[in-house]
Amino acid sequence: MRRRRRAATLGVLVGLAVVTVAACENGSGRPWAAGTSPTRSTDRVLSPGPVVAEASPVAPTPQAPATEPPSQVPTPTATALPAAMAAVSLPTVSLPTVSLPTVSLPPVPVPPIGPPPTPGAGIPGRLFGRDWDRIPTDRKVVALTFDAGANADGVGQILATLTREHVPATFFLTGDFADDYPAQARNIAVGGFRLGNYSATHPSFTTLTDSAIRDQVLGAEHDIRVATGGDPRPLFRFPFGDRDQRTIAAVNTLGYVTVRWTVDTLGWQGTSGGGSAESVTSRVVAALTPGEIVLMHLGSHPRDHSTLDADALPEIIKALRDRGYGFVTLASLLA
Repeated sequence: MRRRRRAATLGVLVGLAVVTVAACENGSGRPWAAGTSPTRSTDRVLSPGPVVAEASPVAPTPQAPATEPPSQVPTPTATALPAAMAAVSLPTVSLPTVSLPTVSLPPVPVPPIGPPPTPGAGIPGRLFGRDWDRIPTDRKVVALTFDAGANADGVGQILATLTREHVPATFFLTGDFADDYPAQARNIAVGGFRLGNYSATHPSFTTLTDSAIRDQVLGAEHDIRVATGGDPRPLFRFPFGDRDQRTIAAVNTLGYVTVRWTVDTLGWQGTSGGGSAESVTSRVVAALTPGEIVLMHLGSHPRDHSTLDADALPEIIKALRDRGYGFVTLASLLA
C-alpha cells in the first residue's frame, strides 16, 4: 500500500517537473500549445516572467504578445529621416523662360553647273565679228593708241607728254614687251592709261591655227597682267593688222573685241624712211573725223633710232584741240 502511494506521489512530482520545464522552454511561463514546436524563438529577447506551474496541460486563451517600451526599440538610422528634417517644406523655385533669338543664316550660294563663263562675257554682241577702225560717234573725239612690239625708247617721252597735257590714251602691249620692259609697262598702267592685248610674240594671225591663236592671246594676257597688275581685256589688236573673219571670230571667242585704226602715222618708218615729226602730224590731221583712231608706236626705229611719234605728239595734241577735238580711250567703243 505504501509502495503504491510513493509511486503515485512520485508520478505527480515528475508531472510537475515536466510542466515546469516546458514553461521555461516556451519563455512565457505557459505550456506549448498542442501541435506547436518547442523551438526557441530568436526574434526577440524578453525578460522571463515567473514560472507558474499549471495543474493541467490545458491550452490557454491566445493573448497579444507583450510589447516592449518604445525606448527599447531602436529606430533605423539608414532609411528614416529625423522628424525636424521631415517637417521642412522646401520653397518652389520657378525658373524664368529663356527666349532664344532667331538667327537667320544667309543663303549659301550654289555654284552653277556647266562650263565656266566666256572671258569678257557681258560685252555687247554688236561689237563682235568686226575689226573696228573708228569709234561709232558723232562727237568730236579722237582716240590716241600706241603699239608696243619693239623697244621702249619712246615710252618716257610719250608718258610725260600725255601726263602734262592731261590726255588719255590706249596702249597695246605684246607679252614679249611686258616681259622685256616690265618697269615701263608698269609705268603705263600706273599712269592710269588703258591697256590692250597685242599678242604674245607679234606673229601674223592668218597663218595660225585656232589653237595657236588662243595661246597667243591668253599668253599675252597673262604676261601683261603679271608685269602691270592691269587687265588688257577686252581690247585686242592684230599684229601687222593681219586678220580675216576666221581670226576675228577666234579672238571674239576668247572675249576680246578687235580694234584696228583709222590712220597710221607711219612714224615707225623713221627718218631713214623719209619721215619726220611734221609728216606724222599732217597724216593725223588729214584723216581727222569724229571717233578717229590714231595708230602710233612706242619704240624707236631699229636702225636710225628715231622716235617720230613721240616727237610729233605735242604738236598733234595742239592741232586737234585747235580744231575743237577732245581725247578719249577705246573704252568709249565699249559704251
